[in-house]
Amino acid sequence: MELTTYNPQKGRLETLEVEFTEENTTWFNYSRSTSVSTITDFEGGILIKKNDYSYPIWLHDISRSDIGYSKKKANELMRSHT
Repeated sequence: MELTTYNPQKGRLETLEVEFTEENTTWFNYSRSTSVSTITDFEGGILIKKNDYSYPIWLHDISRSDIGYSKKKANELMRSHT
């Protein structure tokens, strides 16, 4: 799936080809519009998507396991990089 993301390391939007599977993505059942709905491991980084129409954020050198698959830690990462 083609996905436009925000890359804070480069300070710009990028289009990526991402496959969301059970092996690389954690979905959160209940999400308010301001909270994280999915976290996905992608090319040595993590894609964090909120439950709204904003662009997902792509952070390098961190994975879902690094943050303990935690929705709370993903929210904190997203806030600190946007």
